[in-house]
Amino acid sequence: MADAREFDVIIYGSTGYTGRLVADYMAKQYGVGGDAPKWAMAGRSQEKLEEVRDLIDAPKDTPLVVADSDDAASIDAMASRATVILTTVGPYQLYGDGLVAACVKNGTHYVDLCGEPGWMREKIDEHQEAAEKSGAQICFSCGFDSIPFDLGVLALQKEMDKRFGKPATRVKGRVRAMEGTFSGGTAASLKETMKAIAKNPGLVKILASSFGLTPGFEGPDQPNMMIPKKDKALDSWVAPFIMAPINTKNVHRTNFLLDFPYSEDFRYDEMVVTSPGEMGKQAAEMLAKANPLGGDDAPKPGEGPTKEERENGYYDVIFLGETADGETASLCVKGDKDPGYGSTSKMIAEAALCIAQDGNKHGGGIWTPGALMGKKLTKRLEASAGLSFIVES
Repeated sequence: MADAREFDVIIYGSTGYTGRLVADYMAKQYGVGGDAPKWAMAGRSQEKLEEVRDLIDAPKDTPLVVADSDDAASIDAMASRATVILTTVGPYQLYGDGLVAACVKNGTHYVDLCGEPGWMREKIDEHQEAAEKSGAQICFSCGFDSIPFDLGVLALQKEMDKRFGKPATRVKGRVRAMEGTFSGGTAASLKETMKAIAKNPGLVKILASSFGLTPGFEGPDQPNMMIPKKDKALDSWVAPFIMAPINTKNVHRTNFLLDFPYSEDFRYDEMVVTSPGEMGKQAAEMLAKANPLGGDDAPKPGEGPTKEERENGYYDVIFLGETADGETASLCVKGDKDPGYGSTSKMIAEAALCIAQDGNKHGGGIWTPGALMGKKLTKRLEASAGLSFIVES
């Protein structure tokens, strides 16, 4: 980025449920002024921004920026003032087009919480070349989907290379434990994706493929993640995991962007661990039939868990790797706080700061957290965001 920007990070959507948590984390973790990162809160209403600033006990001199996704000039002006725009304003297929375009135009970096692969592929096709030219680094999926999974696989593969001199051509991601709730934004994103499919049936192919975000590359057949099964390595039954369709696409895109360090024959899946025996089988079958987003009773955007629920949440994911020659290793990723809010708000904040402050060897383009930030982001998350990456075997 040739020009110096007024802010390192602008948090767009600070008056929303998740955006407020991000701003709260920034205020408490880093503060305002002095040696702190230069950051600002942004949203549609000056009055609402001031109200939220006071609710989270941020300093009175915390900069506030008024911008509205329906006002292209305000979005463009906001993008021109920051090194990185951090946006929590979703569903992104409804509210994200103009902001991504403005960031690409202004050479501004961008992070979001997107788990909408149809829209992500559209943006890749639309902006990859222009982002490369402007230097804008556009990085989707910087929350629970898909940072713990993307960086977990990356960390495991580095351990495989260190230990065996070769990658794991087969990795299994298994959610061993998780306490937390899904957001109204997640539910709304899914509904909008269903509407988008109705308008454009061609999206089905992208959504159904683990290689939907790797244009021009189609890897080997991938394991079926939709049917409960017995996982012999864990001696337990496993069930479908709702975040797998987006996480697996991001993991394969990381491999694609880094020129296939996991090999072009890489196979990856994610599932939820239940328990051994008949009880585990029944639990897995129930999970496979359940709708975790609650159907018509799903939470609305802006709704979420209480502070106590966020504080009591956690997750534990193990990654099991095997080389083509049968050598194995495993690594786990654990996070404090509930995954969808408490942990996610910290992860996206650290991702934005990692791009703004830590530098990387890459140019502009449409990136994943693993391919763009890798170990630098992992170190930040371990130091400040309550995540741990631990080799188990």
